[in-house]
Amino acid sequence: MESLENTKVRKQNENHNTIINCDNNYFGEGYFSVIAGPCAIEDMDMAITTAREIEKYGAVALRGSLYKPRTSPYSFQGIGLDGIEILDAIKSETNLLLESEILSTNHIQVLSDHVDLVRIGSRNMDNYELLKEAGKLDKPVILKRGISATLEEFLLAAEYVMDAGNEQVILCERGIRSFETYTRNTLDILAIPALKELTHLPVIVDPSHSSGKRSLVPSACKAALAAGADGLIIEVHPDPLNALSDGSQSIDLIEYRKLMEDIQKLVPLFNKEFLTTTVDA
Repeated sequence: MESLENTKVRKQNENHNTIINCDNNYFGEGYFSVIAGPCAIEDMDMAITTAREIEKYGAVALRGSLYKPRTSPYSFQGIGLDGIEILDAIKSETNLLLESEILSTNHIQVLSDHVDLVRIGSRNMDNYELLKEAGKLDKPVILKRGISATLEEFLLAAEYVMDAGNEQVILCERGIRSFETYTRNTLDILAIPALKELTHLPVIVDPSHSSGKRSLVPSACKAALAAGADGLIIEVHPDPLNALSDGSQSIDLIEYRKLMEDIQKLVPLFNKEFLTTTVDA
């Protein structure tokens, strides 16, 4: 890809791999890190319950969005500023990193002092002004692939963040739109090794948005690990049937525990180290 020549995202040689250290938790080649939690935080009880359980069974970070982009303006959009108190409570009661989605530059100002990682979702992959502002942050940015983005477009979006000064970018494959309708999106499993050839940045996978069906999430997770992913970001909810958003693709806490037990057995087979919040630097 000629357009990637002389870019910061481009992999220079076989051993050129970026390892991102976020408070002694590592994202990158040789490690496998799990981010888990609800599509969006709904209330204090739900969030604390979920956080305690996902930490207990192996996650290093809570997926805890306060703002959500939704196709319908009448769908749950997140609890906004009311969630700051909840994020702070989780931070005080667990060792989890906190991760949350930003939809605008204003959200960066609101969340920057309360989370450890920020996420730019697929709908904002080509929001270049937001990418530039994220590039001014001194914390990792999870960048999701756009629903119709080529790998080249995906990497050039990451270049916006890096060119603005932030080289702590984690790429997230979350499925692309295709002709298939059984799944919500189509998990581009070959994007994982392809990105590993093209870039030195860590690559994680979102099995929930890829599949849109909780029954398919475990298989997608294991496929991602086998393909070389450095981690997962999974939607987990204590009561998916009554979730305010994305309940159909969220696994419950029992399913999450079983999945993590399986993943921890598989990780060593792929020469990776499964990380938890108790891992020392």
